[in-house]
Amino acid sequence: MSTLSEQESHEPVATLWRDGRPVYDRGGTVCVIGAGASGLTAIKNLKEYGFGVDCYERETGVGGAWNWRHDRSPVYASTHVISSRPLTEFPDFPMPDSWPDYPHHSQLLSYLERYADHFDLRPHIWFGTEVVRVEPAEGDRWDVTTRSTGGYGAERTSRYAAVVVANGHNWAPKMPAYEGLDEFRGQVVHASAYKDATQLRGKRVLVVGAGNTGCDIAVEAGQQAARCWHSTRRGYWYVPKYSLGRPADQVNHATAALRLPLWLRQWLFHRTLKLTVGDLTRFGLPRPDHKVFETHPLVNSQLVHYIGHGAITPVPEVARFHRAGVTLTDGQEIEPDLVVLATGYLPQFEFLAPEILGTDASGRPSLHLNAFARWHPTLAVAGLLQPDSGLFTLVHWQSVVIARWLRLRETAPDRARAFAAEVATGSNERWHSARVKESTRHWFEVGHIEYLRALQRTLGELEVAA
Repeated sequence: MSTLSEQESHEPVATLWRDGRPVYDRGGTVCVIGAGASGLTAIKNLKEYGFGVDCYERETGVGGAWNWRHDRSPVYASTHVISSRPLTEFPDFPMPDSWPDYPHHSQLLSYLERYADHFDLRPHIWFGTEVVRVEPAEGDRWDVTTRSTGGYGAERTSRYAAVVVANGHNWAPKMPAYEGLDEFRGQVVHASAYKDATQLRGKRVLVVGAGNTGCDIAVEAGQQAARCWHSTRRGYWYVPKYSLGRPADQVNHATAALRLPLWLRQWLFHRTLKLTVGDLTRFGLPRPDHKVFETHPLVNSQLVHYIGHGAITPVPEVARFHRAGVTLTDGQEIEPDLVVLATGYLPQFEFLAPEILGTDASGRPSLHLNAFARWHPTLAVAGLLQPDSGLFTLVHWQSVVIARWLRLRETAPDRARAFAAEVATGSNERWHSARVKESTRHWFEVGHIEYLRALQRTLGELEVAA
């Protein structure tokens, strides 16, 4: 929490007015919304480019999704990262060599806390403060209205030179609309409400969804529940966490970095899976209708193991609920006590009018590089990515691009206008070598190497003259 002296340093030098309410002018300061991994690296890189920064965090500590104490955190007791340590860490703040290949969520939180302390970020963060509204103001500036989390106390509006939104996209549950769900007498929870295996113990459990979370919960139910069914819409490729004696994402990174053609990388991966996992249909899983890399990777070494041991029963999609149970699309009837909907999340920007981000009817924003608002050059979103690696490296360089762009607007306005025109006229690009499936789950899917190359090109375009 900011100290009194730190808060006094935040005090504005002038007061403006908007719709009869005071607006406190923060001059050239940039507002960052959220102090998770993306918000922290945004603060750090904006500082390094000479900007003053105010960050608003609705919770009482840093870490965002990785802080299990936070109400919106999707983390459960057994959560580990699915990307290995070298492909997870920030490039300028390595994780300890003594840590395991796939660190536990508690280690990730301690890592982010140490990152915040190492770069002295906490004095810039207003904890327990939520953003209510973000509104455009004259001169490409922004009026940001805040209040104490939970709606307590008076609202306060401050005017900023720019805004970086880093509120995360794995906290607003995507809830499916099943026929008869209201009639069902059993318990139904979204995976966001799942915290540990005691919720499963001794129950008949149906897990819906084949994302990484759904697979993890199904594995825990296979060990703890009286019965476990795992419902999926289609077939997927289940990638083991280790391949050729190394974390699988490191092997994938090496083949991608060599610029091997996609067809050859797919052939190598299919061959490896055939030798290690085998034919998934013999376990009762549906045959995938796509090639490897065309959906977000499902990294799980245990799901097939527990299916093979009879602890998990694969079943097709849910057709409808009824009072006593669930009917599946193959006509099968099951009677679970507990249904866990691991059906993913949707992005939410409650404080922004949808048109500001060019959000369509389905809720998908239109952003250049998944970061820059098309028609508002001083508004950016950090961390809105679903990579085939860890996020931290990508969002570090993404926030460097944002900081360099904001500085270029001051030092070379003609070049800045050219980049702004490129942002405004672009389409929703895909930085991925494969043709990724169209679904909400893949809205922000990127290949990490392709995306980093795009950031590198942009950094060259925005290079600030000495």
